[in-house]
Amino acid sequence: MKEFVTRNLTADECAALERTGSRAEDWSKVRVATDFNPSQVSACRFEGCVEIGSGAVLADSRIANYRIGERAEVRSVVALECRHASSFGCGVEVAAVNENGGRAVTIFDELTAQIAYMSAMYRHRPQLVQRITEWATKRAEQVRSELGCVGCESRIVGAKFIREVRIGERVTIEGASMVENATLLDECYVGVDVKMRDTIAVEHSHIDTGATLERCFVGERVVLADSISAVDSLFFANSHCERGECCSIFAGPYTVSHHKSSLLIAGIFSFFNGGSGTNQSNHLFKSGAVHQAVHRRGCRFGSNAYVMAPAAEGAFTTVIGRHTHHHDTSALPLSYLIEEGGTSTLLPGFALRNYGTLRDVQKWPQRDRRTVRREPISFDEYNPMLASQTYRAAELLRQMKASDPEANRYSYNNCLIKPSMLDSGIKLYSLYAEAAVGAMLDSAVEPIASGVGAWVDCGGQYLPQIVVERIINAIEEGRLSAEKCAEAFAEQHSRYASLARGWAEDMLHRQLGHAPSDEERKQAIARGKEAHATLRRYAEADCEADCSGLMQVGYGTDSDSTDDCASDFRTVRGV
Repeated sequence: MKEFVTRNLTADECAALERTGSRAEDWSKVRVATDFNPSQVSACRFEGCVEIGSGAVLADSRIANYRIGERAEVRSVVALECRHASSFGCGVEVAAVNENGGRAVTIFDELTAQIAYMSAMYRHRPQLVQRITEWATKRAEQVRSELGCVGCESRIVGAKFIREVRIGERVTIEGASMVENATLLDECYVGVDVKMRDTIAVEHSHIDTGATLERCFVGERVVLADSISAVDSLFFANSHCERGECCSIFAGPYTVSHHKSSLLIAGIFSFFNGGSGTNQSNHLFKSGAVHQAVHRRGCRFGSNAYVMAPAAEGAFTTVIGRHTHHHDTSALPLSYLIEEGGTSTLLPGFALRNYGTLRDVQKWPQRDRRTVRREPISFDEYNPMLASQTYRAAELLRQMKASDPEANRYSYNNCLIKPSMLDSGIKLYSLYAEAAVGAMLDSAVEPIASGVGAWVDCGGQYLPQIVVERIINAIEEGRLSAEKCAEAFAEQHSRYASLARGWAEDMLHRQLGHAPSDEERKQAIARGKEAHATLRRYAEADCEADCSGLMQVGYGTDSDSTDDCASDFRTVRGV
């Protein structure tokens, strides 16, 4: 909070304040800006130490141990109080991913998705986790104070209990029921009937209409509203959850759930969409709620989809039906996982034929409303991580077929794959891999050799595994602070195109068995464009099917004309 010069009240000012209904335990503990005017305050009760900035307006509120910034407004608040020394949510442990606490992340106001991801998911690197926890602990000590604060131009109106809360600039709190032990950074919004404690909400987050939060981190431009209940959960950029329940989740960027009947629990999500009735269970009545699930980037759950943890899906997998056999489809991304007669059936690569997958990839960058951009997000449709996975997935399917060419079904990690779907998967994965390599080779940037090797999705950012290892080593050795760590990830994000080009050059080199010539590179780019065109035709055909006559049922309701029906459909659907 911006510092400001204060002075004691004069006797005349104290008398003026009392005439307009204000009282204080001790007026000598109320300090004001040098240009203070008693008309700024009416009908307030001051307890302990209170500091009032220039132009702040206070009315009908009880205020105890708080610093009110310049041009802030506090009206009709039952209690704005700091009852004891507090770190305002910094240093709180959030039992994300695993309810048992084995992946707990210690939150602080400099946390990013990448830092949280490493802390939660790299438990095999205890020194890394310890260093990150030390960052949070150090930050908690830095902000610890016996005075709460309200930043410049912030507005608190009609709230009940605001206790031990550190409030940034241009924050709005309207009608909240209770906010306790929390940090609210610049321009975030907390609305009607919200209850939250032990929580940090960062820039431009929006928490409203009966949301209940306990031990949570709310990232940039996240929306939590309409009676959502969230406990021990981390929500990162542009996530939007309403009405349902979240418990012990790592919600990476663009995690979306809008339905009252949905439960997200004990898992990691990213670019996720949960349909009505989405549900998981994370204990088998043996060892307690110790199990977890991994739903990688782009997974979607259809209405009433259910997964029993432990389980894992590959990136961009659509889950339909109930799945209770602890599947692991991590190595087969871009698939459909459907229930058939109680059995989990996998359609490898089938999402590549689905227009919805393409629409998702295209809409995410268009819906990025961030301005601070405290962490990098990768959006590329063709990228080294998915490309390398599809190469390996195609080879895995070929090996399965070679092991029993006449099989009428194949078993894979508690899922069944039909022969026709296996053949289709090989073709689709090969098309994507070829399109991806061609697209990355067609980049005008210079390749960087460190882009070769395996890639990972670290909290929404595509990175070479070797680069992540370097950052981790630097953290473990004490060479990076939280701020410098965030800068390191941002720097790698700026180099992404060159790193991806380096990966594609290496892949083509491996395929050819020698360094590619310019002509061989041109040929690979041409093949990639052809594969891309084929995939687009599949997606467009799926889109056309979604606009067929069957899908026009209910349009042109009061007309017998098929032309009117089609026209109404096109107008409403925008096609």
